[in-house]
Amino acid sequence: MVVPRLVIAAPSSGSGKTTVATGLMAALRARGLRVSPHKVGPDYIDPGYHALATGRPGRNLDPWLVGEERVRPLFRHGAAGCDVAVVEGVMGLFDGKGDTDFASTAHVARLLDAPVVLVVDAARQSRSVAAVVHGFATFDPRVRVGGVVLNRVGSDRHEELCRSALAAAGMPVLGAIRRDDSVSTPSRHLGLVPAAEREAEALAAVDRLAALVTRSCDLDALLRLAASAPPLDAVPWEPARGERTDRPVVAVAGGAAFTFGYAEHVELLRAAGADVAVFDPLRDERLPDGTAALVIGGGFPEVYAAELAANEPLRAQVAAFRGPIAAECAGLLYLCEELDGQRMCGRVPGRARMTPRLTLGYRDAVALRRSPLTEPGERFRGHEFHRTAVEYAGEPLFRWEGGADGFGDTQVTASYLHLHWAGQPMTAQRLVSSSRSPSVLR
Repeated sequence: MVVPRLVIAAPSSGSGKTTVATGLMAALRARGLRVSPHKVGPDYIDPGYHALATGRPGRNLDPWLVGEERVRPLFRHGAAGCDVAVVEGVMGLFDGKGDTDFASTAHVARLLDAPVVLVVDAARQSRSVAAVVHGFATFDPRVRVGGVVLNRVGSDRHEELCRSALAAAGMPVLGAIRRDDSVSTPSRHLGLVPAAEREAEALAAVDRLAALVTRSCDLDALLRLAASAPPLDAVPWEPARGERTDRPVVAVAGGAAFTFGYAEHVELLRAAGADVAVFDPLRDERLPDGTAALVIGGGFPEVYAAELAANEPLRAQVAAFRGPIAAECAGLLYLCEELDGQRMCGRVPGRARMTPRLTLGYRDAVALRRSPLTEPGERFRGHEFHRTAVEYAGEPLFRWEGGADGFGDTQVTASYLHLHWAGQPMTAQRLVSSSRSPSVLR
C-alpha cells in the first residue's frame, strides 16, 4: 500500500512544528484531501488540534510505548482510506530516550520510510540556516530530509538570504512563514491548553494556521514530496477481538478535566466486547446507565478541582462503584481522598497536591500485585508527565529503576503511568472480562 506521507520535524522544541503540522493538515483538508494525522511520542495535546484540523482522530506513534514492530501497523490503521498522512515529530529530530535516538522523530521516520520536512526557526540568523540544515540532513544518512520550512522570517530580505544559502546547499525551501503572533496558542504548566477546553477558540486558531500555511508554503511541492515515499509492507493493526457477547458498558471519563486518551483504547474496548459511554465528571451527576467498568484517563483535574469537588453526587457514585476501575494520572488524582485540599472520590488512600517540580519521562515498570489490569511480575512500558504528587498509604503498584508509584487492589488500577494499550492489548481484555453487566451502583 502506498501512503503519501511526511514527517514534520525540527532541530529543537519551539521551532514551530505544531504550527506547520497542524496548519498543513488543515490546509490539505481544505483542498478536499483526506488527511491522516499522527504525532510522534506520548503527547495527548497536539493530537487534539490535529483532530480539529482533519476531522479524524489524532493518533500517536511511539516505539517505546507500543514497540517498534507496531509503528507501521498502527500507522496503516490510522491512514486507512486517506489521501495523505502528516506526522508531527517530537522535540529535536534526533532526540530520543536517554542518550539514544530510540523513540525519536528520526526513529519513527526510519520506521515509516518517510521523507522529513525540517522546520527551522530563522529568527536571529540568515546564512547560518544552511549550516544547521546541512548538519541535520547529513547526520544520519538513513533519514531523508526532503526540504525546509523557514519559520519566523522577519522580512523579504531575510527570506532572500536564507533561501540563497539553502539553494547553495542543495536544500529545497518548501515554505517561509513570517512572524505572526496571531497564531499563538495559550499554554500553562504542562504545555498547550487542550483543544477540548477551548473548542471554539481552537477551531478559529486552526483556521488561522491553515490560512498561514496556505499562503506561506508550497502545498504542491509538499504533496510531491509526500508522494515520493515508497510502499509500506505492513498489515494494518486491528484490535484483538474478545469473547464477551453481552456488551457490558465501560464508562470513559471525558469533558474539560479529562482530555487525555489514545484513540486505540476505545477501539480495543469495543473489540473486547464492551459498549463505550463517555461521561463528564464536571457536569454529569450519575454514571452512564449499566456502567460495568470505569476508565478515568489523563487531563487537568488540578485546574478544575473545585468543580470536581462540587459534583458530590457523582463522587459518591464513583466511591461506591464496585466494578473494575482503570485510572491514570488525572484519574489517579480524582480517585484520591483530596486534591489540593478539595474533596475527591476517596477510592485511593492518598492525598494529592500541586508541586513546582515537573516529573517527565519513560518508565519500564514492573507490577508488584494483581489489579484489574496487572499481574505480579508483568512489565509495563509507560510515560509520566505531571506536576503533582500523591502521598500514598500502603505499598506501590509499580516499581521501576529509581522509582515506584501507584495503587492497586482487586478493583482498582491507579497510577501516574500513562499506558498505550495497543502495546499491551491484554489490558483492555482484562478490564472487559472482569466487568459485571449490569454493575450494582448502589
